[in-house]
Amino acid sequence: MLCDLPGAAVQSTPATARGAQAATMPPVVRPAPKPASVHIYPAFVDSAIRRGDVSGGFHNRNYLARLTEPMARLVGRSPGETVTVRVRERQALSVVLRTWEDETEILDSLRGVLPDVPRCLAKSRYSTVLSYVEGVPLSSICQNGKPLDHLLVEALVGQLARMARVGRDMLPRLPGGWPRDGQSRAFLQHLALLTDQHVRQPNWTEFGGLFAALGIPEHAMTAFAARVPAMVQRPFCLLHTDLHRDNVIVSYVDAPPLVFVDWELATFGDPLHDLATHLVRMKYSDTQQEEVKEAWARAMYATRPEAARGLETDLQHYLDFERAQSVYPDVMRAARSLGSEGEPAGLREAAESVVSALEAAKEPLRLSGAPDAPGAARILRRWHRARVGRNCKGAGGPFATFVTQWINPTEFPDAETAHSVVAEALVAEGAAPSGSVFKGTGHLNTVVTVQGKRLVVRRELRSATRREQCFNVEADVLKAVAKVDGISAPRVLALGESVPSDAFAVHSYAGPLWGPPSHPVDGLTPHEADNLVDQLAALADVDVDKLEPGLPAGGFYRWLCDRLVDLVASLPPESQRLARELGLPDAALLRGLLLRRSVSHRTPVLLHGDLNPWNLVRGSAPGELSVIDWEMAVAGDPLYDLVRHLHLTPHRGEIRQRMLHRWSEALGRRSSAYVAGWSGDVHTYRWIELVRSAYIDLDRLVTGASLDAPNVRRAVDAYAMTVRAATESLGLGHARVQNPYLALVLTRGGEARRVAPSAALTPSAT
Repeated sequence: MLCDLPGAAVQSTPATARGAQAATMPPVVRPAPKPASVHIYPAFVDSAIRRGDVSGGFHNRNYLARLTEPMARLVGRSPGETVTVRVRERQALSVVLRTWEDETEILDSLRGVLPDVPRCLAKSRYSTVLSYVEGVPLSSICQNGKPLDHLLVEALVGQLARMARVGRDMLPRLPGGWPRDGQSRAFLQHLALLTDQHVRQPNWTEFGGLFAALGIPEHAMTAFAARVPAMVQRPFCLLHTDLHRDNVIVSYVDAPPLVFVDWELATFGDPLHDLATHLVRMKYSDTQQEEVKEAWARAMYATRPEAARGLETDLQHYLDFERAQSVYPDVMRAARSLGSEGEPAGLREAAESVVSALEAAKEPLRLSGAPDAPGAARILRRWHRARVGRNCKGAGGPFATFVTQWINPTEFPDAETAHSVVAEALVAEGAAPSGSVFKGTGHLNTVVTVQGKRLVVRRELRSATRREQCFNVEADVLKAVAKVDGISAPRVLALGESVPSDAFAVHSYAGPLWGPPSHPVDGLTPHEADNLVDQLAALADVDVDKLEPGLPAGGFYRWLCDRLVDLVASLPPESQRLARELGLPDAALLRGLLLRRSVSHRTPVLLHGDLNPWNLVRGSAPGELSVIDWEMAVAGDPLYDLVRHLHLTPHRGEIRQRMLHRWSEALGRRSSAYVAGWSGDVHTYRWIELVRSAYIDLDRLVTGASLDAPNVRRAVDAYAMTVRAATESLGLGHARVQNPYLALVLTRGGEARRVAPSAALTPSAT
């Protein structure tokens, strides 16, 4: 068969474009002389690549050429006839799902239903000669965003409806494990799992760290598959799956008015999947999307009515999948587009493309904390810099990539050594795998290995929404902590700024010598509890004279109340409105309620400020703990740090009592001024932390801020209990959660990802 020419290969030519490179294959060595046809085909393809008009997308290059006499005789066509020479991009990213590797088999199956699709005339492994479809691409006469004429819409959906006649028996053999005909939910889950297997996984080594820095979890797509709900059963049929305006040809004749081309991504499945990919990739306006949906439904009802069942309920699931899976190719292509030179090409456009992809995938993949365009540009720049290996030594030169603003003199013998270590750390940061990238509420931390030692490159997330204010510079706090024995905390090795304006800190690594960090998320063991209390006692030795808030008027408790009231007053209107609906007081009323209580004065010490389990890292020896993430450190009442930790960590009762007892003894031995009246104040601090959580976690549910951080995830999942306990402790009765929409969100915690105020505040039926 001419579409299977034996050994047909395109010979490389030094002056050819990249399409020629894509078509080049190693010469096939055979003992017998090759037939003349074997030479005719590669010579024709090579000539088309060098001389033909070229077009194409991410996966192929298409060249228009006229058949030579030898090639015309070979394929049984007339000399001079226009054909399309299609050459696969061998260096293209693996970012698409291919049910069948051979497009020509798909085209053969369409001849009886869509006779005007291209026909394969000849092929080799990496190239195909196709009959030319007379007409112009829809994109050339009606660009993205412009509405299609009503007649074109009708013609387009008519073609889709005709494809519903192509059943499984008319198509090439499907891969094993394919969902049974009509199992729509299984089909969508299959697509999601295939995306993870064939798109994410093969590219994770190169791009995993980039995805992690952008806030895309490793198992986002498998989690999407697990959330696919029950769906209406629809009969399967042939799907194109890539119907954008470049792949729709407007014919020069009336019959047919439209022809679909580029069938390499075709598959067999739920027809709603084809409609969804078409709606997204055609970039219709919202108004015309509805017109196309209605026209598609009419065409399907006239051709195969059962294929349109469940349109209104199930189409959104496929639209969600299309937007979710697109984040992978869109991010990878944007990163690759930066080129291989020291200065990334088109960085702003790439960053905007990444932000657009993240925004589209945010709801389907339940992403949060996505960077803005400047933040995405900084992440892309770091990734690119690591790939090109560009890191000139010395600051201030035209190609300098960073400047050091401070180095720890006790850690490095000289400035040159420090600069070398920092340079290696920053290169390793950009190339780090996803398992070494940890995104918190306020910082992005990347664990790297430099000269045999583990280090952490720490950068502030500028686009992060933080309700709780930071009052001290973390580096200053850690420098003060480093002067005191008995506290296991990271050491600051260097501070600096990547070009342009991307501040960083390099810390020593706190954690086990091998393997990933481990956190006591289910509570501390007795030895760990003792270790942490001893470190809290040692904080009394840290000099806090230059740290905020000093000695605030009215004492630490009054200062703490004022900060909580300020936080509540600064919440966005949606969060404040929903807080009122739940029965939480506004800022003015809250101030009065908080100031009804008071605590005893205790000598201030350094407080960590956020001792949740993920800020504690287990060491190599049993019972060892290191305390990380000191950005919320303040000077204040030593009791507060311990009580806040107990509020944030799920300890057993005996561990709580053990910690309180050991703490009072350890600090009491230093001075009774550290523990005066402590037992009567534990409940007050626990109460104010419960009230704080009721506001902060609600705001996170509403805004989606920091929901990818594990400590936040845990807190919002338990929000229903939090808000009930908070309102009762304030003396305001039970939380008002009778509204069924709101109750659903609260009982499912963060699963809903967003609280839509218009829905959540709808009065419940009575």
